Amino acid sequence: MTTQEILQAAQTARLPLAMADTHTKNEALEAMAVALIAAQEEILAANKQDLEAARGRVSDVMLDRLALTPSRLTDMAKGMREVAALPDPVGAVLRKIVRPNGLVIEKTAVPMGVIAIIYESRPNVTSDAAALALKAGSACVLRCGRDAWASCHAIVQALRAGLRKVHLPEHAISLIEDTSHASANELMTADGLVDLLIPRGGAGLIRACVENATVPCIQTGTGICHVYVDADADLDMALRIVENAKTSRPSVCNAEEALLVHRDVAATFLPMLKKCLVDDRTAAGLTPVELHLDSTAAAIIDGVPAGPADFDTEYLDYKLSVAVVDSLEDAIAHIAKHSTHHSEAIITNDKVAAQRFATCVDSAAVYINASTRFTDGGEFGLGCEMGISTQKLHARGPMGLAELCTYKYIVHGNGQTRGGAASLLQTPCH
Repeated sequence: MTTQEILQAAQTARLPLAMADTHTKNEALEAMAVALIAAQEEILAANKQDLEAARGRVSDVMLDRLALTPSRLTDMAKGMREVAALPDPVGAVLRKIVRPNGLVIEKTAVPMGVIAIIYESRPNVTSDAAALALKAGSACVLRCGRDAWASCHAIVQALRAGLRKVHLPEHAISLIEDTSHASANELMTADGLVDLLIPRGGAGLIRACVENATVPCIQTGTGICHVYVDADADLDMALRIVENAKTSRPSVCNAEEALLVHRDVAATFLPMLKKCLVDDRTAAGLTPVELHLDSTAAAIIDGVPAGPADFDTEYLDYKLSVAVVDSLEDAIAHIAKHSTHHSEAIITNDKVAAQRFATCVDSAAVYINASTRFTDGGEFGLGCEMGISTQKLHARGPMGLAELCTYKYIVHGNGQTRGGAASLLQTPCH
């Protein structure tokens, strides 16, 4: 099917999904989870095909983003069941106002309609997006990158099998067949067919959507995430957090890309950092972290001299930019200049410093003594997420069910009329 045909088909699924009750949607999510596991063999075979085609063209870290395993499929099914367990956002009365004239005004959550998601090489986004859109009463149109298409196609086929079991339209979940730039451009300009566009991927994709989309678009984040080690930090805690934020999964957007260290603790902390991230990992046969150091850090430990662009780079790899700052204020200023407003952390025992950091740092998630890796829908109790929004309007941070709904005002009356010429007459018009 062409992209236009897929969008038209998704439109036909709008009303059945909007009308589906909570029980039906939850049954669908359970059936989709069961179907996903049942199709494990086919999905893993398709993923093997994608991996073989991508190997040699992308880094090992990016191959990890692409790879599926039985464990990851189990987690994807678990994510769908967690979404099923969440309260249904559709129909929730967000605010109720009773006016002096007796009108009852209810601000009520309603489905978006058709949500398009453009993403690149993470097949698990397929099930996460489908589950959230379905529970929020909307159809989803998925457009993955060419590296992941076979995997995503196999996943969508399984999810559609689940939809058929509960008699919901299979076009509630669709995958664009064209992986060229043309299909992405079609989604960006599909006025009247797409109610919300969510891009998930690198800076180039996000920029293209923000600059070219004529449909409503939510800017999800590239993640130049910072950890700041304050003068009053517990350095052992700081080391654990930095190691986790950088190395647990460097290819994701909530991974740490830049480390700031207060000058008062730099001489002690930076050697600890190098031993942990470079020396110990090398000795253990693990990939060491390449440290890109500003001039002050380079005077303390060995590493790669930081270039002009390093602190504005989302590495998505075992690389970390490191700078020494003179004060908390300098750390805040550095983050303001280089952050993509995703996730930032301060490590400190100083409550005043922590509060100032939390107040002044303008990012979607700000952490005090915890890893940036927690910026995730599942970790935030949202089941899973559609993406991490780094903008401020409509949605910010992990986008769960509530952020995938819009709202309308439903007004209950018992014959009220408002002013106007008719109200000036001695007798009403008939």
